[in-house]
Amino acid sequence: MVPMDKRIVHVVDDEEAIRRSIGFLLKTSGFVVHGYASGDDFLSAAKTAEAGCVLMDIRMPGMDGLAVHEEMRRRGITLPVIFLTGHGDIYLAVRAIKGGAVDFIEKPFEKAALIAAIDEAFRRLDEAGREHVDADIARAQLGALTPREREVLEGLVKGLPNKTIGYDLGISTRTVEVHRANLMTKLGKHTLSDTLRIAFAAGIGKAAPG
Repeated sequence: MVPMDKRIVHVVDDEEAIRRSIGFLLKTSGFVVHGYASGDDFLSAAKTAEAGCVLMDIRMPGMDGLAVHEEMRRRGITLPVIFLTGHGDIYLAVRAIKGGAVDFIEKPFEKAALIAAIDEAFRRLDEAGREHVDADIARAQLGALTPREREVLEGLVKGLPNKTIGYDLGISTRTVEVHRANLMTKLGKHTLSDTLRIAFAAGIGKAAPG
């Protein structure tokens, strides 16, 4: 879990008065706050920005909040986003949620609602961190496999029977069974389902983004 004194909120809003008021509110609640006057300013710093959540106005000159969020996803920047919206922006806010945003807060907002949304964002950030660690561990485990064992595992991930895997690889079904037993032993797993979970965690079998 992210310690309270390291809970960073990136506030993206073109109105300086709002950045100041939100910054004061969050700092007095124990958060570390970084302010950005535009989506472009934030994107320029985002790749190297400290892990935290993003509190962003949905309507800004230049790139609006939705465009910034889309560009974040395109660049692989996975910081959780909360949008600030005006009264007439609910349609845009719904689009934002469908695009993966944590929440949207209508202006003027209640402090409790804002803090609750930020807490949810950090919960997601904590979960993402654990998943990342799990993925690193899984990839390290797969590094112990021989190229042939990995090919057999990839066949298992596709749901192929041993006979089909053997045919595709030009080896006998018995040889596939031996490789399968060996790779499961190396991974420390006794069931196919547990073996597949490691493969999925390492990214094997994930569809390429379209």
